[in-house]
Amino acid sequence: MPDDRLIVGLDLPDAESAATLVDRLGPAVGFYKIGLGMLATGGLDLAARLKHEGRRVFLDMKLFDIGATVTAATKGLVGRIGPDFLTVQGDPHVVRAAVAGRGTAPTRILAITVLTSLDRGDLDDGLMVAGAVEALVIERARRAFAAGADGVVASPHEAAAIRALPEAAGKVIVTPGVRPAGAEAGDQKRIATPAAALRAGADHLVIGRPVWAAADPVAAARAILSEIAAAGA
Repeated sequence: MPDDRLIVGLDLPDAESAATLVDRLGPAVGFYKIGLGMLATGGLDLAARLKHEGRRVFLDMKLFDIGATVTAATKGLVGRIGPDFLTVQGDPHVVRAAVAGRGTAPTRILAITVLTSLDRGDLDDGLMVAGAVEALVIERARRAFAAGADGVVASPHEAAAIRALPEAAGKVIVTPGVRPAGAEAGDQKRIATPAAALRAGADHLVIGRPVWAAADPVAAARAILSEIAAAGA
């Protein structure tokens, strides 16, 4: 069985190239993230195919709208695909709406805290409340848990503080912005190695470019899995 702590992000131009990567990785990887970048090029069909084949799917839609619309979108995605994880923005009204749309299905609703591609300057540009990024992430996580979120998406830098929250008991922490030692940061700003992210309290690591951009994606995935296994030991 593959180690599902690794979620490979299929941040590729279209479903056809993503499916080719999945086939190439074979049994080494069992959990995949499909996001908005592939929404118009077959991403939802690929997600349905992966679920049908017995793989796990993280549908990273980052839903945000009025409550009724989020509820309807969640209900539709859960009914059609049945993803294991589905992301929504961490605003409490959005989380509550998604939980209502999910109903009794096993899909876990994950709240976005602050994107790992953003720093304090980016938040200032967006008129976000003042204060340290970590403090903002932790408070958004706490409020999302109170609204019914099954987990959060946060950078490795905040994982330990979130894990320490009383509200985080039994919740899932998924960390993007994870880069193996020596890998380029790309568009991520708050990053850590797989081992460091796991030590901080992360349950799942989303790693995309270091796998799909590698000359040998299978070897890259296996190297990451070895680091994860060593950290777990």
